[in-house]
Amino acid sequence: MERFRALLIDVDEETKELNKKLTELTIDDLPRGEVLIKVHYSSVNYKDGMALLNNNKVVTSYPMIPGIDLAGTVTASEDSRFTKGQEVIVTSYELGTGHFGGYSEYARVPADWIVPLPEQLSLRTAMIYGTAGFTAALSIKRLLEEGVTKEAGPILVTGATGGVGSMAVMMLYTLGFEVVASTGKVTEANYLQSLGASSVVKRSEFSQQGMKPLQSGKWQAAIDPVGGQSLANVLAQLRYGGTVAVSGLTGGVKIPTTVMPFIIRGVNLVGIDSAQYPMEKRREVWQFIAEELHENERIEKIVTEVRLDEVIETLTAITANNHRGRTIVKI
Repeated sequence: MERFRALLIDVDEETKELNKKLTELTIDDLPRGEVLIKVHYSSVNYKDGMALLNNNKVVTSYPMIPGIDLAGTVTASEDSRFTKGQEVIVTSYELGTGHFGGYSEYARVPADWIVPLPEQLSLRTAMIYGTAGFTAALSIKRLLEEGVTKEAGPILVTGATGGVGSMAVMMLYTLGFEVVASTGKVTEANYLQSLGASSVVKRSEFSQQGMKPLQSGKWQAAIDPVGGQSLANVLAQLRYGGTVAVSGLTGGVKIPTTVMPFIIRGVNLVGIDSAQYPMEKRREVWQFIAEELHENERIEKIVTEVRLDEVIETLTAITANNHRGRTIVKI
């Protein structure tokens, strides 16, 4: 049996704290699934960082190999939809939280979780997008369904230096929208403008408490991976009929607002969930990324690449809010 490396986390029975270590496993150590994949790349997401925290609510069983994204080649398949040597993507579902994930040289997963790699993307670029890019693309797709147009004014992106935010700025620019980026890292203005932001505003403009539930209408729409007080102020600044797509909670889970933006300006708050998004529509979003949102040159400005033995340090940085753009893991 071939031995391979993986990042394994487990709960210490005495201290109840998480042990995190690179270890060697065999194929027989992997959970059941119809398809065995040799992993080429994974990626780093905020959810992966949370998985390494003690008493987190992300991981549902231990031991666990974290990593909610992976891209690789099929090594063996019991499902006729996938063949040996085929390049594939797996993101979301229980990957890395309830089922061994992407921080491993091999993964065995249910066939129903797998997306064939779009021909326009490489395994590496697929992981630059990963769950963050998928979430950003799904947010944009929902805004388009709500009627946003390039002529109707700026779209705000909060948490813009994070994975979802960086992707959203770049993707909206690629589609021809005017993008305004919000960040607490004022030193990153040049980075955000290089991705396509027309201007950058301070996070403090949205983080103040006690502001009016209706403020001057500035944005035709917004993409918000932050939540909390920031989301309340974004809602207050939407123009009539505007929409905000929310996908995160780094700013908190409570939204201190009123019904006023909804019943006076008719604004919309749409929730974005990538974890359980249906497979048929999931494939459509990946094609949307590959055919309309992908740009080779600009995407390289977002990415940092690390090795498997650097993952723990990187995940610690992301939960400490000391991270920018997207980090991929070369397995």
